[in-house]
Parts: sequence; C-alpha cells; structure tokens
Amino acid sequence: MAPEAHDDLVLSPATLEDWPVISGWAADEGWNPGLSDGPAFFAQDPDGFFLGRIGGEPVSAISVVNHGPDFAFLGCYLVRPDLRGRGHGLTTWKTGLAHAGSRTVGLDGVVAQQDNYRQSGFRPAHRTVRYTGTAPATTAPGGVRAFAAADLADITAYDAACHPADRPRFVAQWLSTPGHRGLVRRAAGRVTGYGVLRPARDGVRIGPLFADTAEDAHALFDALCADVPGRQVSLDVPATNTAGVALAEQAGLTPSFETARMYTGPVRPHAGERVFGVTTLELG
Repeated sequence: MAPEAHDDLVLSPATLEDWPVISGWAADEGWNPGLSDGPAFFAQDPDGFFLGRIGGEPVSAISVVNHGPDFAFLGCYLVRPDLRGRGHGLTTWKTGLAHAGSRTVGLDGVVAQQDNYRQSGFRPAHRTVRYTGTAPATTAPGGVRAFAAADLADITAYDAACHPADRPRFVAQWLSTPGHRGLVRRAAGRVTGYGVLRPARDGVRIGPLFADTAEDAHALFDALCADVPGRQVSLDVPATNTAGVALAEQAGLTPSFETARMYTGPVRPHAGERVFGVTTLELG
C-alpha cells in the first residue's frame, strides 16, 4: 500500500515493532491493554495496522483487522493528544477503513465518539460494560482444565460460533501467548466453554469468557480467578447478557468503563448468548 498524507502526516503500515507505541497510547487513554496483545493481534491480519507519522515521529494509529472475506474489526484508533483537531484523525480513519474494502466493519466505540461513528455509518448493536474489582478467592471447580494443543480445533470451532467471523490464527496465538492462561470446560467430550486470563497494565483481564450456560461461565470464571486472588481483574460484559452481568456483580465487580458494539452492516448469526465476556475491544 502506498503511503497516504495529510499535509505533513504520512500513513504507512505498522509492524509488531511499533506495537509498544500504540499500546502505550492506549494505556494513556485508560484502556488498560494486555501486556502481550501484539503478537496475537498481528497474527490475525499483519497488514491491518497503520501508523501516522510527522517528520518520522508517530502521531496517530488505527487497526482494521480483516477476519475473513465478509468481516473486519476496527480498533486502536488514536491520535496523540497534542496534535488532535488538525485532521490527522480523519486521514488515519480513511486509510484504515480502506483496508476493509467492502466488508462489514465492527468496532467497540467509547461513549464520546459514538455519535461520530454513527455519522460514518456505524449502527449500535449493544452496550458493553467493563466490570472491574478484586478477584475473589475461589477454587477451580471440576470439569475445567488448562487448554492443551489437542483442544485447539474444538475451541476454534466454538469461538467461531460465538463471533461474527472465523479467526483461527488469532485464537491459536491468544491461547499460547506466554503469560496467557487458557481454560476449557467439556461435557460428554464436547466443549461447553472456554476462557482466557491475561496480564494487563493494571491487574489482569479475562476475555473471552464464552460458555453454553451460566453454570459453565461461573465455573470458568472461578477457575481463572483461582490463580489471581486479590488482584485487580476486569471483564467486558455485553449488557444484553443479563447472566453475564449477574456473574460480574456476584463476584463483587463494578462498572468502570463503557463502549458500544457497532457495525456498518449485517454480520453472520452467532451465539451472543454465550458471550459472558468479550475477547478484546480492539479485535472483537
């Protein structure tokens, strides 16, 4: 892709080596990125990340990660605070969206930007609320165990049923990234849920938390928290999943951040009732 410019802003593809800059800006915004998100993000679509520079210095970023022929997800939309209001954000936005082509694009929009996203053709699907608090002291219940390589195909298929597109490269990397702890629950040989705990700038985050039932979700949540009692933990819950909201509240977590899931068009049917915790606000 040829670089695009707005005045002295030059947009070009970002690489994994640029990720510390992007995640640092995200941390400054209070988004609390995971410490090892980059490799899994880039594994799904290494061409879906863009960085804007002025005089060689990074000033803006965006990701539009293609998940397949019909769906992409927008995230990491950032402009350095001292250079906002100069049109750099719009140029960055247009460059990123061009990567999606004709795909439906999803995003998780912060409250302050949702009206702007509507003007760009995004329509809200549901609210997502980040619940944060102290991980309760729990014990790992039966039926939940650590992810093993032999589970990958089944978990990837389960993930695809809960998400608007297949994302096998992301799932494989997300489960195997050092520091991430992936757990799976099975019944009669079938996956009934899986979850991942990862270290973040502040505390730890759980995502995804996908499960057939509230019982499955509670079992996975308790098993994940058993490793980190007393630490700050966060879970992004779709407000439409009342059982997920109840799980977070029963664990003593409280709302700390809110976004809206928005799409530019239709997405394939998926089991939203199984989404007790969103995987990541940057990639859906």
